[in-house]
Amino acid sequence: MTKGNSPRRMKIKISPSILAANFSCLLKDIIKVEKAGADFLHIDVMDGNFVPNITIGQPVIKALRGKCKLPFDVHLMINDPDRYIEDFKNAGSSILTVHVEVCKHLNKTIQHIKNCGMKAGVALNPATPLYLIEDILSEVDIVLIMTVNPGFGGQKFIHNCLNKIKTLRSKIVKNHLNVDIEVDGGINAQTSLEVIKAGANILVAGVAIFHEKDIVKAIQNIRHSI
Repeated sequence: MTKGNSPRRMKIKISPSILAANFSCLLKDIIKVEKAGADFLHIDVMDGNFVPNITIGQPVIKALRGKCKLPFDVHLMINDPDRYIEDFKNAGSSILTVHVEVCKHLNKTIQHIKNCGMKAGVALNPATPLYLIEDILSEVDIVLIMTVNPGFGGQKFIHNCLNKIKTLRSKIVKNHLNVDIEVDGGINAQTSLEVIKAGANILVAGVAIFHEKDIVKAIQNIRHSI
């Protein structure tokens, strides 16, 4: 195990979510956030079953891979993610995050992701308790805390999730783990400061970036707020 870091000493990273991008000029928007200094590109994959929306899959990710140098932070909001782990690796994913709610054998899934050469993340919906990942916490690279119910962008931030972030950071520090806490849902210049104070160090922002006239300035505003 690697010694855990205080969130104040950890670099705060921004992962713009293309769910909120203009899909008619997707690559153009992606190039903008890359030039603006984003750390990752957050890609939500939804199947219309686990969540009530359908988005993109491996072919689009593969097409974008050669056009963007940012690490692809791929968030699988799908049933039976084990079937597609190698496909997403081959498409160019750098980080692959699965939901604890749909994994029958979470340890096996996490190891499969890591054996494929990707960083492994586990996500929890707002109502999902932290104890479900206690036994796997030392094995993952990232824990993604959803601060909205997954499926659609532009939802209101659920403030009750701040306690979950605080508790998780405390567990990471107590057990000397090197695990990032990523937060997705309602993140903007105001809420970003709240989640960082709670212990998060990776911010997923969609509407707050891609729905602004100046994407570069939107990322700068989030960075300045923290």
